[in-house]
Amino acid sequence: MRGIGAYYELHVLCAGKPDPQTGYLVNIKTIDRAVRESVLPLIQSASVDRPTHPPASLMPGLVRALRDALPVDLVSLRWSLTPTYSVEMVMSEREEVLLRQRFEFAAAHRLNVPSLSEEQNRNIFGKCNNPSGHGHNYEFEACVRLRLDDQSFGLPELERIVEDTIITRFDHTHLNLDTDIFKDDAGLNPSVENIARVCYELLAPAIEAGSGNPKLEHVTVWETHRTRCTYPARPLTQLG
Repeated sequence: MRGIGAYYELHVLCAGKPDPQTGYLVNIKTIDRAVRESVLPLIQSASVDRPTHPPASLMPGLVRALRDALPVDLVSLRWSLTPTYSVEMVMSEREEVLLRQRFEFAAAHRLNVPSLSEEQNRNIFGKCNNPSGHGHNYEFEACVRLRLDDQSFGLPELERIVEDTIITRFDHTHLNLDTDIFKDDAGLNPSVENIARVCYELLAPAIEAGSGNPKLEHVTVWETHRTRCTYPARPLTQLG
């Protein structure tokens, strides 16, 4: 890139039987060439002719072009427009798209189960049982399923719902002390698993009450860059 430009990532998932001799399903160079020759021209054209159109509206044309250019089956195409925002189409569900956006909040917590002894809690949770708690910069991603025939729900509405429902509730709090959901004596232990489930249960009705007919597919929460949890769990065949 020279000068000012846009930086996108395209995640291509293919399926089939590897060649018995080479062990290749398909040469990576073939995928790269198919993307550059069939998908990128469509994105470049839309950025000039339709710069305000929802990116999701382009997905049917992108997947058709890429499907026809590949020698193997295309399973899904995910277009990351920023490091935190993407749209995806799965070939078996081509009347819908998945919109994802990642958010963050800072919070402290203590992992502790009141029904267990102090020694048991220390043995299970280690430093995470520190009585004063400890903090994380949590990241979480909301994945929303949208129908292509109704583009009324988009990123601005998702960001507003998440801000009202999750960020204002949890950001810069001590989860055990400042929230009823994770309160020390009566609440859930604020593990990453429970935080993911709570975020989903709070967001799902708020999103489904939004414009059009959106549905919250799942929520993923990162406690650290190495530890994350997705709720509800997805079948292994969907983990691309």
